[in-house]
Amino acid sequence: MEGRGRHIAVEGLPAVGKSEVLASLARFYPRAVRVFPELVKSVVEADGIDLFRERGRLTRALFAAAPLRASEIARTVREGFLCLEESHLGVHLAYAHALGDRGFVEAFPDLEPRIPPPDLYVRLAVPVEESIARQAARATPEYAVDAARLTRFLSELDAWHAARRTPLVALDADRALSETVAELEGALGLAYAPSAPTAAATFDLLLLLGRPASGKSEFLDFLRRTPPRERAERFHVGTLAAADDFPILWRLFENDDVWERLGRPRLHSRRADGNYAVADDGVWAFLLDRLAAEVATRPASPGATLVLEFSRGGPSAYRDALHQLPPGVIQRAAALYLSVSFAESWRRNLARYDEKRRSGILTHSVPREEMERTYGSDDWDRLTEGRPHGTLDVRGLPVPFATLPNEPESTDPRVLGPRYASALAPLFRLWQERA
Repeated sequence: MEGRGRHIAVEGLPAVGKSEVLASLARFYPRAVRVFPELVKSVVEADGIDLFRERGRLTRALFAAAPLRASEIARTVREGFLCLEESHLGVHLAYAHALGDRGFVEAFPDLEPRIPPPDLYVRLAVPVEESIARQAARATPEYAVDAARLTRFLSELDAWHAARRTPLVALDADRALSETVAELEGALGLAYAPSAPTAAATFDLLLLLGRPASGKSEFLDFLRRTPPRERAERFHVGTLAAADDFPILWRLFENDDVWERLGRPRLHSRRADGNYAVADDGVWAFLLDRLAAEVATRPASPGATLVLEFSRGGPSAYRDALHQLPPGVIQRAAALYLSVSFAESWRRNLARYDEKRRSGILTHSVPREEMERTYGSDDWDRLTEGRPHGTLDVRGLPVPFATLPNEPESTDPRVLGPRYASALAPLFRLWQERA
């Protein structure tokens, strides 16, 4: 709204939702908005005043509190915040008329100048009967006002605004809360802009490597639970998307089940220990090709990080896998290897299976035979020459890497946060410095 000031009063009938709406704005706009609670209610609760029976005492307390409230609002406005005040003294005057409180009506001309008028008034409007229903739901009888007095109150409040020609905007609050809040945001000129991590602060493409059950899923779960700003600043991971080759492999297993039921030979796998073992080692290149194709569907985007997750084993496992990746992937990538021993990988593999038993892809356990044959050893230490971090030459292109020792197992964020950061920080520096 053009020309609006920085002090805005929000008024309305009892239980219309003023407190809840203003609290939401304060929570979602902490750098722009400050909310002041209703002055009358604050005084009543602070001094233990009966709102309806101790009207004279309330008037005296308001005279004492008004200068401090005026000073706090002025300071907040000077600091550049949008100052949202619940209710205002004109509302209390209208209630005084409705309640027959002649003392406050007569004192009001002396009190009114003590708090400068807001630059804008916003009314959250509902029918009187809706206010009555919401008051009953709120279950605060000490603040309840009946329909007859509410009707008189609205008439007096309208007359007060008309006499002063106040800038007043009325919003319909007899509808879905989200709609009311959205219109109020528009009236106040508020537009939520999430603090998106910048491209310079986060990885573009992260290869997440390691034995089965080395903690890759837990790593991703930790990042997803981390607030976006902290995730970008501490771990250099932006808006997170992940692709894993295991679901692709699982679909091949399921397709083999179909062929088997149809009386045909399995193509890629065989049954082993109640699960599956890979029968055709050509599937590993197939899976990596499918992951590379996934990158093509998700081009680089500022503030976004794509994670490609896979496990490989054998004397040239990761060298072959990295060299199979196309240049367009290699140029964007950094590699993080989660290092656990074979014994630890097998222990976690069994624990994962025993905890939930096999019911599909998420609880799949790699059979011992497959673990020993495929993942018993890999070439990561030889490929990286045992360095904790550095750069690999892959088809003439630099790929920064870091090795993260991921034992002992932990689910404590106070352990995992420093552990992950210790590897991701040097990896990100190398990724930024790559030629």
